[in-house]
Amino acid sequence: MQQLMWFRSDLRTQDNTALSQAMSSGATIALYLVTPGQWQRHDDAPSKVDFWLRNLVELSQALARLNVPLLVRQCHDWQEVPAQVAEVCHEHNISAVHVNEEYGINESVRDQHVAAYLGQQAIAWHSHLDQIFFKPGSVLTRSGGYFQVYSQFRKVCYERLHSALPAVIGQPQAQAPLPVSSDAIPAAVDGFAPPSDSLRLLWPAGEQAALQRLQRFADEQVLFYKDERDFPDKPGTSQLSAYLAAGVLSPRQCLHAALAANQGEFDSGNPGVVTWINELLWREFYKHILVGYPRVSRHRAFRLETEAVPWRHAPQELAAWQEGRTGLPIIDAAMRQLLATGWMHNRLRMIVAMFLTKNLLIDWREGERFFMRHLIDGDLAANNGGWQWSASTGTDAAPYFRIFNPISQSQKFDPDGHFIRQWVPELAGLNKRDIHDPSSLGGLFAPSGYPRPIVDLSRSRERALAAFKNLSAQEVPA
Repeated sequence: MQQLMWFRSDLRTQDNTALSQAMSSGATIALYLVTPGQWQRHDDAPSKVDFWLRNLVELSQALARLNVPLLVRQCHDWQEVPAQVAEVCHEHNISAVHVNEEYGINESVRDQHVAAYLGQQAIAWHSHLDQIFFKPGSVLTRSGGYFQVYSQFRKVCYERLHSALPAVIGQPQAQAPLPVSSDAIPAAVDGFAPPSDSLRLLWPAGEQAALQRLQRFADEQVLFYKDERDFPDKPGTSQLSAYLAAGVLSPRQCLHAALAANQGEFDSGNPGVVTWINELLWREFYKHILVGYPRVSRHRAFRLETEAVPWRHAPQELAAWQEGRTGLPIIDAAMRQLLATGWMHNRLRMIVAMFLTKNLLIDWREGERFFMRHLIDGDLAANNGGWQWSASTGTDAAPYFRIFNPISQSQKFDPDGHFIRQWVPELAGLNKRDIHDPSSLGGLFAPSGYPRPIVDLSRSRERALAAFKNLSAQEVPA
């Protein structure tokens, strides 16, 4: 009897828990399901779907070296998945299905339905921990609840990591060849237009590309991460988020690379490495939040009292923000970077999110959706967590009265205006003092064609403070 490895957001052969378990249990066939209707419902970006397909081509070749055939099947959405998986199992005499756990509410319901459907047909279901270090529900407060504050969560994670470091799993040995042919990987999926060649070049597919990027970051940049990660014109970040979101790279591989660069230390030694490990734990934290507080998967605020914020319906201002024509150079540069590359620097994600939710007082869900529709690294947990933090509706949320000023943020983190000049070339002629706020020059000197700011920063800040101040403070229900 044969095993089925169902790939989802874990497109790699190295350090893959489910694949390793499947291949150690018997002859293994792999499956990937193309579900365009579900992807559209989840606002998955065309660049991300293209990235999945390109990585599937690489994965298929890596699996071929292990003599594991990769089948590709298509169904509209996840409602059709139980029958589709069962059909593959019957077709190939499969006795057990192996998957790596996923954590959104829709993912959990899908897996429950598939497991139940297969169980009725005496096909075993094995779900493995892989995407994160610790199983949700295993890192809890003393009262037995999920953590709502990152720093407390991180402290417990450090204690666990010191006593039981998750090991990297070696690549499985090749199995005996099977009389099953792999399916061709589709070049595109209806409803998801392929991105530009220039975007694809920024994000090469495959495990080798991901591991090379990780090693280069660990060798050359991670030691300076704490000092340089906030400056968008520097190569200060790892640029690994797309590979982690698609599972081309595992968090365990990242953790071990960081430890190797820091003489095995987690919370001491080089500040850059420690800061980056903390970012891996932020990613972990938001995955646990998905499970502990499933309402965030349902477009609900983590802090329920903030559902009463009187968000504005301002479609023209929303469109100006989306298209990078707000008249605030750092905002426009960041949004244009997103549209062109499928990615945005993390400091800029916070700046543009706070501008939308505070200065424009537009619902954070509009921003969350727009990001998901354009990010190659779009990840429900991280994207939702970041947006709710910026909007002061989430866990560890920025206090509502702390509102980034995009001009001072620009002056601090792009002091010479290099990033702005790259993405807002119509401002390239301005000096490094004026480029952050060309409207201060007045009509005579401001660059023609560049808009004036769509909002007064000071008045809009007061408007946001008033909107949040009126909310009744209350404890977040479990």
